[in-house]
Amino acid sequence: MYHRKQVLTESENESLFLWGARQTGKSTLLKELFPDALWFDLLLSDVYERLLRNPSILRETICEGQYKDIIIDEIQRIPELLNEVHWIITHLPVRVIMSGSSPRKIIRLNTNLLGGRALRYELYPLICQEIPDFDLLKALNNGLLPRHYLSASPKKLISAYVGNYLRDEIAGEAKIRNVANFSRFLESAAFSNGEMVNYTNIASDCGVSAVTVKEYFQILEDTLIGRYLPAYQKKPKRRVITAPKFYFFDIGIVNHLLKRGRIEFGSELFGNAFEHFVYNELYAHSNYSEKDYPIYYWRTASQIEIDFVLGNNDVAIEVKATNNAQPKHLKGLKYFSEEYSVKQLILVCNEPLPRISDGIRILPWKIFLEELWAGKIMQ
Repeated sequence: MYHRKQVLTESENESLFLWGARQTGKSTLLKELFPDALWFDLLLSDVYERLLRNPSILRETICEGQYKDIIIDEIQRIPELLNEVHWIITHLPVRVIMSGSSPRKIIRLNTNLLGGRALRYELYPLICQEIPDFDLLKALNNGLLPRHYLSASPKKLISAYVGNYLRDEIAGEAKIRNVANFSRFLESAAFSNGEMVNYTNIASDCGVSAVTVKEYFQILEDTLIGRYLPAYQKKPKRRVITAPKFYFFDIGIVNHLLKRGRIEFGSELFGNAFEHFVYNELYAHSNYSEKDYPIYYWRTASQIEIDFVLGNNDVAIEVKATNNAQPKHLKGLKYFSEEYSVKQLILVCNEPLPRISDGIRILPWKIFLEELWAGKIMQ
């Protein structure tokens, strides 16, 4: 079992929501942390039907027993239960832990969100620090959902995940009438992974309107399947691009949607997957560390770009697949440092040893991630 890093460590006795896409490991984590909890698993048809017909059974059961921790798994399936949860955490000395794959349904129905009485956490796919003997190529090819990463042959697992969950379940939850259009959108969006989003071009590829494409992207964000990376726009001297980028939550999902072949060091496919991997590590660190620093990208109208800007231009990061960094790889970071006062300029790459060139730290990816999770990058 993997030891999930810094998740729920500050929850103490507070009730909470734990969100995360399917198969990120929410149920496994909760069973580890709360082995004596009373469970209500809403994926079980008998439990689901019983509570759907009569939500008050939840309150009545808890009032009758001597329970300290209550877990309601897949809470989004019965949003009406949140009224009962509200009463329970207000009147009883218990902690209610609610987990689910997506808060979209609850938010869209304007359901009782407990008025700040429950903390919110999110669980992501595995990060490198959670995996003994971490294998970068395995991560880039399989993705980092625990079941997929562990598999010696994950293609069928990922195919089932995309088909059963992304195409069917999410489309059903979002009440998308034309699943075929949504399926084409997923593939087109994968081609835009890590790139600036062009709604018009994607709409043309999918045979739908740009408005519909925006709605589809919003569905992916609401269901935790992807997220926007905004452009950094603070008082630029140069004219900058303002369109956001978009990243899927897992590399393996993108590989499947793009029908990528085997990713190897030095291959054409390696660079994009490597950048995606570093972004997911940064995003997870921002949240797990509770520093919650924003992440941006920066690009000028003249096509000068750096991959990631952390915080208030605290750290600028460029990700390159090279094992021999050249001056051309540092150009974007140098331009950015001319416009902004930056605490650290970092090139993450495949070089074997760290070094400094013109004030820019050139770091092997392993050392960069060790420093990131040790709190030495964003202090």
